[in-house]
Amino acid sequence: MSNTAQAATAAPSPSSQPLAGLTGSALLTHVSLAYVEQRINLYLRFGHPARTVQLDRWRRCAVFLPTAIFCRIRWEANDYGTTRWQLMVMQACTPLDAAQRIPGVCPGARILLHTEGERQVRAVLEKIDVIEVLGFDPADVSPAYWRTLGNRLAARLPLPDYSAERHAAWLAGRTLQ
Repeated sequence: MSNTAQAATAAPSPSSQPLAGLTGSALLTHVSLAYVEQRINLYLRFGHPARTVQLDRWRRCAVFLPTAIFCRIRWEANDYGTTRWQLMVMQACTPLDAAQRIPGVCPGARILLHTEGERQVRAVLEKIDVIEVLGFDPADVSPAYWRTLGNRLAARLPLPDYSAERHAAWLAGRTLQ
């Protein structure tokens, strides 16, 4: 078979056409943050933004690269006390991933853990503190652990601990991909 015949029968190489119209900012995840004293505190508990932009006195925007894992906490209050506790661990998506739409997160992210209420948020914060005491960055923890933690919270089952063995298994699996 000649080279021209081989070229004609070979599978076409994947085209980068779907990505051609994307700008550099389209690959980034923008997360809105805010602080108004005694009313709202929307902040990052962990994560490593590529950039943080101060929009005004009360608002900021954190920008994350694809696949970055981060945790955003939302606390709201009125004249009578706290009205909302919310914690979300999310993973920034690539342009080809399916993303969930989340208020304040543009274009969206993959939700790994979502919890509401003071008791549940404090339980997750305790697990994050334990992870940091073990010497691990919570942003480097296995996404499967965050999903498991969220499922256990929803089912009202005991929350699993993150261990050095679990982290080593995650790192080993990541290098095989």
